[in-house]
Amino acid sequence: MEQLPRIILASASPRRHELLRRMGVPFTILALDTDETVSGLPQERVRVLAERKAQAVADTLSEGLVIGADTLVALGEESLGKPADDEDARRMLRALSGKTHQVHTGVCLLDAATGRRDVRVASSDITMRDLTDGEIDAYIRTGEPHGKAGAYAIQGLGGKLISGWEGSYDNIVGLPTEMLREMLDEFARA
Repeated sequence: MEQLPRIILASASPRRHELLRRMGVPFTILALDTDETVSGLPQERVRVLAERKAQAVADTLSEGLVIGADTLVALGEESLGKPADDEDARRMLRALSGKTHQVHTGVCLLDAATGRRDVRVASSDITMRDLTDGEIDAYIRTGEPHGKAGAYAIQGLGGKLISGWEGSYDNIVGLPTEMLREMLDEFARA
């Protein structure tokens, strides 16, 4: 990859931090609270939110490439964000049990100096095993579903709930590194 301006990740997510580190991309973190109220289909929602997060950070800078990202779990047209409590996590896991669902991640790469931006969405299909109420309750007791879109973490104990997936594993975790690498390469060549 050719020389890029300083890269700023507009996310407090430890999973995104780790994925970006594994890419070997030097970056700093500047996560700001942004309004996450948005309607529409899941793919459009993550696109809008990724761009909104990147823009909020870019507005505070004079230069640098800002990466904004947002991930949603979707069962059909229903978006499953982070569960509000254990009962909400139980509801989500029961809905996903035995079904194939999608994980959509919107990524916005925004040049704070010029306003140039690239916004893309990666999607992966995940199939969850048929889960018993006992398995769901045991998983919720681990605390892992809290703060996770769709109430599970494929990279953690939640991986045992999954029977298979298609697409980018890193996308399911929260940052489609293959797509981001392509975006960074295109910015470097411009």
